[in-house]
Amino acid sequence: MTDRALAVVRAGALTTVQDQGRPGHAHLGVPRSGALDGPAAALVNRLVGNPPEAAVLETTLNGCAVRPRSAVTVAVGGAPCPVFVDGRPVAWGAPVHVPGGALLSVGTAVSGVRSYVGVSGGVAVEPVLGSRSTDLLSGLGPPPLTDGMVLPLGRPTAPHARVDLAAQSGPPAELVLRVTLGPRADWFTAAAVRTLTTHTYRVSSASNRIGLRTEGPALERARPGELPSEGMVLGAIQVPPDGRPVIFLADHPTTGGYPVIAVVRAEDLPATAQAAPGTPVRFVAVRRR
Repeated sequence: MTDRALAVVRAGALTTVQDQGRPGHAHLGVPRSGALDGPAAALVNRLVGNPPEAAVLETTLNGCAVRPRSAVTVAVGGAPCPVFVDGRPVAWGAPVHVPGGALLSVGTAVSGVRSYVGVSGGVAVEPVLGSRSTDLLSGLGPPPLTDGMVLPLGRPTAPHARVDLAAQSGPPAELVLRVTLGPRADWFTAAAVRTLTTHTYRVSSASNRIGLRTEGPALERARPGELPSEGMVLGAIQVPPDGRPVIFLADHPTTGGYPVIAVVRAEDLPATAQAAPGTPVRFVAVRRR
């Protein structure tokens, strides 16, 4: 078989196609989307010889299984997990040759949440607004993987990396997020602001690609009522009526009416992709740059 495609044998709990996202369309109500763990997605692309903007598979917790129709090079990174080719263990975090017709199985994450599968040539589904990313909020891009789906692949443009194993940071034992207070910190009492930056929260099991929800002390409002809807940015910490902070991630809505008490530094957000439910979360206030 010479056609370049992946047949999905086991889709897993939630496996989506992701690339660097579609920034610049918030005025149309379209979130950025893209890989939650951008550095992990970029690394697996580099390992298989793809440019950084190539689309990869993002799995959630229990991996996936795919069968390429022609020989490919793959790399699995992000959350550590077992990887098999036709039942034979192969390296995680390194380029691996997969013959045409062989079964690539990406297993359950040993730690962390999301593993990334890079394939030589990249996943070549049709782009929407310049991106191949699945957006769970707006529905743009390809749907999440289902058993039996066939994904087209592009042509390789460069040889794979010559490494035995690529160094990757492990999933966080504790999520420490630097935040800039505002723009609506004045909607909360001084005690609530202190609570946010001095108490430890935990990642809620209700978290997803739209937002990381937390469990912990509620933040008390200084003002009643709600705001008119206003623009929301990646990393905004919105506080709904229950008082528990929610960190907006890649598929977040572009507007919202709950007050934003602070915003997480962009460089700290990739770690949220690998924070499993129950992971401690601390918010550290820093000055605007």
